[in-house]
Amino acid sequence: MENCIVGNLQESLKLHSNILHDNNFIRGVIQAADSIISSLKDGGKIIVAGNGGSAADAQHFTAEIVGRYQRERKGLPAIAITTNSSLITALANDFSFEMLFARQIEALANEEDVFVGITTSGNSPNIIEAFVQSREIGVKSIGLLGRDGGKALEMCDIPIVVPHARTARIQEIHILVIHAMCDVIDRFNGEIG
Repeated sequence: MENCIVGNLQESLKLHSNILHDNNFIRGVIQAADSIISSLKDGGKIIVAGNGGSAADAQHFTAEIVGRYQRERKGLPAIAITTNSSLITALANDFSFEMLFARQIEALANEEDVFVGITTSGNSPNIIEAFVQSREIGVKSIGLLGRDGGKALEMCDIPIVVPHARTARIQEIHILVIHAMCDVIDRFNGEIG
């Protein structure tokens, strides 16, 4: 048991160290945060989606933006398009599961918005279709991706790729990235709105 726990901690620490020294990774996070702040300054909103644990991360992200991360500030516009079970089941049934996020982007997004798609494999068809729809209507897109970025790597405007094979490690870094961006958003709030 101890070996298992220590092994997980060591693996996580190694990945954290690797991304800390990866200039492309850091640059991607900076570009993503800058895009989100620009969108909010222009009256846009942040739209976030993912599947499974990534859906939970999408909800977590929007809670930090609408509520607050660490500093008292006004609420900012963000929506997780993973939460309306009636809409999700209707879209999956009437269209396809692959189109359930794209359809919502078509209905809800404007050019000043930003879409954040979260997929640990980089190959979730419904996230890829959401990136396609975002591009069609001129919505900036950010991909929180894993492994080698998968098909989503070429489909989003700003890819942030966690280069690891284990979903748990990828999710740990995704939440760290989300928290880092929320910290920046909190600090810029005086200039937003």
